[in-house]
Amino acid sequence: MIKVKMAILGLMAVLLLGTLYLYAPAFLRAADKKAGNAEAGSQINTDNMENKNMEKATFAAGCFWGVEANFRQIKGVISTSVGYTGGHTENPDYKDVCTGQTGHAEAVEVIFDPARVSYEQLLDVFWENHDPTTPNRQGPDIGTQYRSVIFCHNPPQKEAAEKSLKKLEQEGLYKRPIVTQIVPAGVFFKAEDYHQQYLEKRGLSSCHIND
Repeated sequence: MIKVKMAILGLMAVLLLGTLYLYAPAFLRAADKKAGNAEAGSQINTDNMENKNMEKATFAAGCFWGVEANFRQIKGVISTSVGYTGGHTENPDYKDVCTGQTGHAEAVEVIFDPARVSYEQLLDVFWENHDPTTPNRQGPDIGTQYRSVIFCHNPPQKEAAEKSLKKLEQEGLYKRPIVTQIVPAGVFFKAEDYHQQYLEKRGLSSCHIND
């Protein structure tokens, strides 16, 4: 009788261990997966919160290669993209814009951290690195796509841009009138990949020539 009881107890122990062997790994995997998802969700939320602190500015000041290179040197600028905006044609490419028929300007979209660099400081970079008195031209580059424009994304940017323009006019640094346009930002069509960070990829720093 004792041997039978011991055999039964042994069989029950084997069954119990087998059950744990089958279900414990699945339980642990589910727990790990849940923890992983929670961690990933936390990271996504953090990133979104950080992105909300970033602001966007858009400028046109001649050939966008050199304009982009100038802004990429500024501390607080997170990223830049060159593209086409201010026109009436959907999804233009470089050849389209060069015809002068699309109405678009070569422009640079700047994502920046306002805690590290102000919009007013970006305006200073804009003014200092091109000639705002030559309509539809920067150096040897001639055409409506090379016009000087500040594309404003909100009322505070418009106010700051107008204030900086007025200050520049009062300082009398230029013999000719400033022709820079200050207009609301519209759709920004990102340029072809080979235009992005064009000068940086080739070890150059500038391509503009002021008159």
